[in-house]
Amino acid sequence: FLSMKVFQRVVDEGGFAAAARALDMSPAAVTRTVAALEELLGARLLQRTTRKLSLTDAGEAYLHRVRAILHDVDDAEAAAAEHTRELQGTLHVLA
Repeated sequence: FLSMKVFQRVVDEGGFAAAARALDMSPAAVTRTVAALEELLGARLLQRTTRKLSLTDAGEAYLHRVRAILHDVDDAEAAAAEHTRELQGTLHVLA
């Protein structure tokens, strides 16, 4: 999930350096994470130039799915956390 989150943040922030600042990571770590993700997938997700970052067709399709997956994960975590915040059960006090 980390690589998905990093990839999404790079796209949302418009660059590796901005994503690194937002994620509190080094720019090199962000770059390595995205490169490792591209290698794992066997597809180039981002077209990089010195001035511009753009999504490839594969990157567009992957980003669409990643956004849905990460949204579902956030919802699942919120639902699980909601159950732990509510007090349940019987409380017995012995005096």
